[in-house]
Amino acid sequence: MSQSLDTTYISLKQVRKAYKIGSETISIFDGMSLDIQRGEFLAIMGPSGSGKSTLLNLLAGIEQPDGGELTIDGRRIDLLGEAARASWRAHHLGIVFQFYNLLSMLTVAENVELPLLLKPLSRSERRSRVTTVLDLVGLAGRERQYPNSMSGGQQQRIGIARAIVADPGFLLCDEPTGDLDRRSADEVLKMLSFLNQSLGKTIVMVTHDPQAAACAGRTLQLDKGYLLQDRRVA
Repeated sequence: MSQSLDTTYISLKQVRKAYKIGSETISIFDGMSLDIQRGEFLAIMGPSGSGKSTLLNLLAGIEQPDGGELTIDGRRIDLLGEAARASWRAHHLGIVFQFYNLLSMLTVAENVELPLLLKPLSRSERRSRVTTVLDLVGLAGRERQYPNSMSGGQQQRIGIARAIVADPGFLLCDEPTGDLDRRSADEVLKMLSFLNQSLGKTIVMVTHDPQAAACAGRTLQLDKGYLLQDRRVA
């Protein structure tokens, strides 16, 4: 059963972000404000250069805003140092990448287990969690296979299993269906919907795919750092 959207989980207040390229300063966000509710599934769409990737990097704590406030689950992420942000990511965030980012020399189980190596868990506890999430994404019994022997859809499911194995509060998905055929993409979207609706995960997904965006409860249109449309599914 999905959680009610009654508390703000992520809050951006007048966030500013710019990059200096040579002598030129390129402004991406000049006072971006956005609230994302706990348990929400948000899709972000927009052309290249609109600020989608920058927004994901800010939410992941990979980059810091130049001004404004970024609060996630009551914590000011923009005030944390680099080491503290890395620790925060390891405990609270799962990331699903477009091109999977799997290590070909590791088995499926070893790839999924990676985030758990940062936690004080025994080997048996780690393996138990890996088995549980691989079953959840429909890959039970594939632990000893290598990613390169599997389809793109299966590799993305490994990526999702890795993203959720540490039970993070929310997921960032960067074009999770961008490298998949329609059937595999639909399977991945069904899985993300399950994680949101049945497990209450807060999900922020960047996508160019209108069918992917349609699976979200709300869609934001970004263009040159500004919100042009905020559409919520009834």
